[in-house]
Amino acid sequence: MIKTKFGTMQDGSEISIYTFENKHGLKMVVSDLGAHLINLWVPDKNQQLQDVVLGFPSVEDYKKNTNTYFGAIVGRNANRTAGAQFEIDGKMYHMPKNEGENNLHSGPNGYQIRLWEVKNFDEEKNSISFLLNSPDEDQGFPGDLLLEVTYTLTENDELVIAYNGSSNQKTVFNPTNHSYFNLNGHTSGDVLGHTLQMNAPAYTPVIDEHSIPTGEIASVENTPMDFRSPKTVGQEINVDFDQLNFAGGYDHNFAFDEKRDKNAAAVTMTGDKSGITMEVYTDLPGVQVYTANGVNDVAGKEGFIYQKRSGICMETQFFPNAMNEAKFTSPILEKDQPIRTETTFKFTK
Repeated sequence: MIKTKFGTMQDGSEISIYTFENKHGLKMVVSDLGAHLINLWVPDKNQQLQDVVLGFPSVEDYKKNTNTYFGAIVGRNANRTAGAQFEIDGKMYHMPKNEGENNLHSGPNGYQIRLWEVKNFDEEKNSISFLLNSPDEDQGFPGDLLLEVTYTLTENDELVIAYNGSSNQKTVFNPTNHSYFNLNGHTSGDVLGHTLQMNAPAYTPVIDEHSIPTGEIASVENTPMDFRSPKTVGQEINVDFDQLNFAGGYDHNFAFDEKRDKNAAAVTMTGDKSGITMEVYTDLPGVQVYTANGVNDVAGKEGFIYQKRSGICMETQFFPNAMNEAKFTSPILEKDQPIRTETTFKFTK
């Protein structure tokens, strides 16, 4: 592991980045600011290293560009909450309204702009754990939440992200990683040529352009949302379909097959130029697929300007607005009942 100073917080606390490399040359760079994934270098079919995640060149860029969430850990609740409110045991809780009348990713004072504690690291396992203490009423949520996020770069060319949480009150627990992947390399342009396959027979349609789910779990059959068989990301992204029109592309939660083998990939994606394949394994019920529809003229790493569809997010999570929808798997964490979820991104070529 190599630790490097990245910058400072307003109070003078030092911000660092931590670099890990496995025996095959894969390299992971993470920061204690927001527990961000900053870089992920993966060898392509020509043995050339490609940085496959979008990001910023400086710590100041991460501090000021808080709405892109490049590589960030978002929580307590990822995605959107209708009316920026939810109810637990008859009591209504209110969150900041930061997307119209709704809440996105738990509000403006997000986990992505906070300095996390490095709880421990293991150089032999290429692993590091970041710890965040989110106090009662933080972002409007009940309970003191302890959230530990562990990044591990394995010798099997996997990036494993584990989330451990516990709270002294019943609360919401639905964090995710918000990396934008471009398997051809972050400076390669759009991801429309990437091949994508998902073990997702259903998705959660949204009401309108505000992207709050209707509450329905709808079949993908005979729609552009069907990725059960491989197809390119761009094959149907511009067809005249209300869900794609609402979001300007894909920005939807896909529901994995409930009977699927958890040891099999839930998502498989391949870069058309690099030959890099990424498989996603998760114990969570869904994934928000976002094709960077709102990214325009964003100055990124290496001086590259990111545009619309420069990356694609695979945000494994409980369904959006799940605490307000009876049909959705509940993201409620019980008092003093620790939880662990895990998502693995495996790379081959």
